[in-house]
Amino acid sequence: MKIRLVRARIIPFYAFLQQKMLWVLIVLLFNVVLCWPYSAQANEAGLHHVTVYTSGEAGYHTIRIPALEVAPDGTLLAFAEGRRNSSADPGHPGQEIDLLLKTSRDGGRTWSPIRVIEHSGPQWSSANPATVVDKTTGRIWLFYLRCAPGANTHRARPGSRDVLNLARFSDDHGEHWSDPVDLTPIARDMEDKEWGISVPGPGGGIQLSSGRLVIPMWRYRPFRDFVLFSADHGATWQRGGFVPGEMGVDECQLVQLADGRLALDMRQQSGPHRWISFSRDGGQTWSKPRPGQQVTPVCCAVERWTSVKRGDDRNRIAWTGPRGPGRNNLTLWISYDELETFQNPRLISEGPGAYSDLAVLPDKSLGILWEKAYQAIIFTAVALSWVEPR
Repeated sequence: MKIRLVRARIIPFYAFLQQKMLWVLIVLLFNVVLCWPYSAQANEAGLHHVTVYTSGEAGYHTIRIPALEVAPDGTLLAFAEGRRNSSADPGHPGQEIDLLLKTSRDGGRTWSPIRVIEHSGPQWSSANPATVVDKTTGRIWLFYLRCAPGANTHRARPGSRDVLNLARFSDDHGEHWSDPVDLTPIARDMEDKEWGISVPGPGGGIQLSSGRLVIPMWRYRPFRDFVLFSADHGATWQRGGFVPGEMGVDECQLVQLADGRLALDMRQQSGPHRWISFSRDGGQTWSKPRPGQQVTPVCCAVERWTSVKRGDDRNRIAWTGPRGPGRNNLTLWISYDELETFQNPRLISEGPGAYSDLAVLPDKSLGILWEKAYQAIIFTAVALSWVEPR
């Protein structure tokens, strides 16, 4: 009788262990399937994938919102949000977000350990990185948000300091960073009774041919897009006017056209397509927007890849976003006519693919930093020969 009682307890215990082991195997297999396309065997000529961040790394529940920059010495900088307690955005109950950085000195083949650029405190969030390099001074600017506990797009109070607009800079290729510069009173009209938050990018800052530094921005309430700019290498910053219209736009990136105009590519709040607006005065005023790429509402990336003025064979502007359905099948398009049309779609990855950012690498290939299923951030190097095989 005692033996039967002992066995009656042991058998359910072993069954419990077997069930737990099964779940562990399922999770391991999921991660293998997730990361397998980015092993060395999966790369092909002209297309090279490397996993930069993995959710769960360094104790972060989720790592999201990639921003890619190339330092003057060729070092690659991969910024992201380290979401400590959940996958939720800033301000959600219990959430805490650090601003992270990894670097690569070999063109993206290997990456450094995680560095925390800013940890604001328990349940505070340092979020939404956007960068620009001043090619005249060599200084790298990093713009981001610092959100108090509970503060986010919909909960930040107008006129308050619930959410701060901050910038740091590095004069040694991202090795060390300055203390934050508070740009909140410039990025937001503190007297506006509706304007609770201004948000950079993410990603997408540029330097114009004139030397002006420009950072893409959006606000709430209501949703409107604009830019911050500096004509004196960051000594002072100014806020430009809003893109006209009531269509509702938010996350955005910038590119300069061959004729000198500035283009702002904007995520839509609703509808099947993005919006594009143009500025002839460096971001102070904007044209009535016209429809852009057809894509689900998501943060997409745009970048000047080649330029006839720089000695290249033709003008090319690269654009990345999910081809769909939804946030799936990240695809690269090329515009050969300065954003009038997008051609030659090339699939970067089948399956989940959400936010992305772009940069031209020292060897003139294109770097893409992008989100894979919210479980990893991938760096992909794309050769022109892969996009336009001869």
